Amino acid sequence: MALSGASNDYQRKRQQGESARVEFVELFFDLVFVFAVTQLSHFLLKHLSVAGALEGLLMLVAVWWVWNYTAWVTNWLDPRKAPVRGMLFALMLAGLMLSTSIPEAFEGRGLQFALAYVVMQVGRTLFVIWALKNHNRDNYLNFVRIGLWLTLSGVFWISGGLAEPENRFALWAVALLIELVSPALGFWTPWHGASSTTGWDIEGGHMAERSALFIIIALGESILVSGVTFAELELNWVNLAAFLTTFFASVAMWLVYFNVGQELAHHKIASASDTGQIARVAYTYIPVILVAGIIVVAVSDELVLAHPLGHAEPALIWTAIGGSALYLAGNLLFKFYVVGRAPLSHIIGIAILAAMVPFAGHLSPLAIGAATTVVMVLVAVLELRGQPARHHAH
Repeated sequence: MALSGASNDYQRKRQQGESARVEFVELFFDLVFVFAVTQLSHFLLKHLSVAGALEGLLMLVAVWWVWNYTAWVTNWLDPRKAPVRGMLFALMLAGLMLSTSIPEAFEGRGLQFALAYVVMQVGRTLFVIWALKNHNRDNYLNFVRIGLWLTLSGVFWISGGLAEPENRFALWAVALLIELVSPALGFWTPWHGASSTTGWDIEGGHMAERSALFIIIALGESILVSGVTFAELELNWVNLAAFLTTFFASVAMWLVYFNVGQELAHHKIASASDTGQIARVAYTYIPVILVAGIIVVAVSDELVLAHPLGHAEPALIWTAIGGSALYLAGNLLFKFYVVGRAPLSHIIGIAILAAMVPFAGHLSPLAIGAATTVVMVLVAVLELRGQPARHHAH
């Protein structure tokens, strides 16, 4: 298939000055990743240790990476075309296999996780090579390079899946490192050299919207966790206060990303001359930090709802404060890259969260949850109040 190339052109037809629309089949594809994020959240909740956090982080980056590569592909290929749509359905099936293996990926289902991941990454790349060979020489060669890198990482993924559980993390970490480094190197290979970001020809508005939708998926998981847990609790003032705390935390996290940063980034990438470079940093590497922060906060929400009173355990302290700080740090990096300066509101928020750590052991889970929510709301308000002055200055 990859040798002959497609006779029909399945690329998106782009209109000057218009952003490509996110198609319904792309949103349908995202449903698999709603499940994946839920699985990751539950995995972390059951493995509240350093080893569990590292394993969860590795799987999160893998899930993000496979979704993100697909978002890049649908930026170039038209999901309304039957073969592209078929590819997305096939990826959904493999994605379900990947997601169902997450709880036991470091136990008995390692090979299932590895095979599903490699099938998604390599299979999608072969499809794109076939689709672009006769229609877009630069991107065709880029995906040949990508395919070689993914084949190399695939050896380590499958080796890890076959290895004993205690050796699995190291092999998978090598596989993921290969994939994380390759875009920064322009997917350099001895035979084809490296590609340039100027040749990646991304439609910026579409990429910005796809990335924002994944943030919505992660925030949706946090609301889902709160709702499901609260539904099983006795209705009293303490549990209601805990529930409201978790809800307003989700709202505040939405505001921190969408009120200012997402719109600025959307305008920057839509008007940039080298959209590939911006997409590689702002919509490939940085968002996984935001998603990690949201998932960790979702775990803390469940812990707060389960035991709102009494002294907070270390796991609650680190998930509530650490998750909130991680989310703010991700937003800070995102906005620093887009705007060129770090927002003071985010620095203040991270400083307050750091100052809470020494005293957190004396507080109840509900008090910690409420405090981190107040910090997140404060950051959103301070940033929003600073906006008109900035726009006026321009």
